[in-house]
Amino acid sequence: MRAAIDGPEAGRRVEEVLDRLAATGDRAACAAAEELVRVLMDFYGTGLARIVEKVGAGPLKPVYDDELVASLLSLHGLHPEDVHTRIGRALAAHGEPVELLGFDADTGVLRLRPAASTGCGCGSGSGGQGGAARTLEDTLACFAPEVTSVEREPAAAPAPALLQIGTRPPSPARVP
Repeated sequence: MRAAIDGPEAGRRVEEVLDRLAATGDRAACAAAEELVRVLMDFYGTGLARIVEKVGAGPLKPVYDDELVASLLSLHGLHPEDVHTRIGRALAAHGEPVELLGFDADTGVLRLRPAASTGCGCGSGSGGQGGAARTLEDTLACFAPEVTSVEREPAAAPAPALLQIGTRPPSPARVP
């Protein structure tokens, strides 16, 4: 059985191999390797396109949440969902509570802000990226490779506490 590999990891490995070839200075080997990658991409993309064409988008719905399948379909321009839907899937799959501020399709920039916390305000929340095994960018690369960079804006300032002002208690009765 083959070891599991995901889209971002495969991309990194291909880049590492191409970089190692480029470091040798052998331009012919570099060009051949890049051509091999292009030919294989075209081959697999054409095969996937035929599968999608013959099966249809409906039966594929159960696999839209699968990062590897979503990555392959998106990479080859075959994913039937639009980029905004796939960005939503990526954000939901990652689990980091963020507010989507916008996506610029021309530049590939996704703007996010940490979602308003519902915690106690003591800083002991369970969220945070520190221990996350996968980055949000890796998850986005699987579901929406159109996102080329993520800009994070600071969290919105919490709304000030509402101060309730009531009427003064009645003054004690005065004795004449």
